[in-house]
Amino acid sequence: MRTYDLTPFYRSTVGFDRLFNLLDQTSSDGSPGYPPYNIERTGENDYRITVAVSGFAKDELSIVAKENTLTIKGEKVANENSKSEVLYRGIAARAFERAFQLADFVQVKNASLENGLLHVDLVREIPEAKKPRQIAINAGAQGAQVIENSAAA
Repeated sequence: MRTYDLTPFYRSTVGFDRLFNLLDQTSSDGSPGYPPYNIERTGENDYRITVAVSGFAKDELSIVAKENTLTIKGEKVANENSKSEVLYRGIAARAFERAFQLADFVQVKNASLENGLLHVDLVREIPEAKKPRQIAINAGAQGAQVIENSAAA
């Protein structure tokens, strides 16, 4: 596996430390690929994370959104009432935890479980106060005026 030296970027940028730390972690992290997942863009401000959780029931999964981190956990409940003996276990039933870093203003909209796939729908909703505004330039000593522009995004 290749490693990348991000030191030149640290010297020439300001305020991107968190981004470069995330890149560093993902490139050096030997995290397993269980369970597999997809991240899709379903609209201009809509996203979907799909995690393959076959064999897990709804009550064995938990989704927690805290600050800018979305954590999906799965833990199988041991079935001690079963009288059968497993001769070969090829279906994974191990516990897992997946964490996703969310951008600012990204919120969890919905979560659903169907056909062994957990779908988590996300939406980015930028508050009006954070949207760009156009400022009119006045001639003379008058103050600047704000022009409301709902088309700018």
